[in-house]
Amino acid sequence: MSLYYLQKVLFDLNRDTLVQAEYLANSDALFSKYTLTEEEQSALKQPDIGLLYVLGVNGQILMHFAAFHQIEWDDYLRLMREGVEQHGAVRDGVYAMTGEGTNFTLDSEAKQ
Repeated sequence: MSLYYLQKVLFDLNRDTLVQAEYLANSDALFSKYTLTEEEQSALKQPDIGLLYVLGVNGQILMHFAAFHQIEWDDYLRLMREGVEQHGAVRDGVYAMTGEGTNFTLDSEAKQ
């Protein structure tokens, strides 16, 4: 996985209208400029907000990508939750889930 490059392409997409135009016209050409896995490229093309979240994309970056695709805020939040249900715990980045991946904000004593 290449979280740095995945977030870099999203960062660029969020800020550069020329990158946005290339994404819409020929995403494969755009993605060839970054080191991305097939899974990451597929998630970007769909767009699969839930999978991108599970892959570890920062929410501040991801929410702008969702807005670019005209995904409403409530739907964005729902898609992230569904991503965890479908793809499992967040794998990398600041949101990475530890333990069982069910509630990463509680320590083991609080769960009992």
